[in-house]
Amino acid sequence: MLFSLLLDISYAIMGAGIGAGLAAIGAGIGIGRIGGSAMEAMARQPEASGKIQGAMLVIAALVEVAALFGLVICLMISFKG
Repeated sequence: MLFSLLLDISYAIMGAGIGAGLAAIGAGIGIGRIGGSAMEAMARQPEASGKIQGAMLVIAALVEVAALFGLVICLMISFKG
């Protein structure tokens, strides 16, 4: 009984750790692609760099919010265990 409970808690903590890692990796990849694409777009059309930079910052903020939401959920799972 106790072993089963400890096993369930350890699975919850391990899953939360894996989920947090995946959320951080996803955010890093997303922001990297956003930044690279924005730099390429600004190099092609320098006159539109202000609009591109503004859109890039908004989208990067949305990616960060999604990653933060994933990390918060993972923390809630690990503390629940």
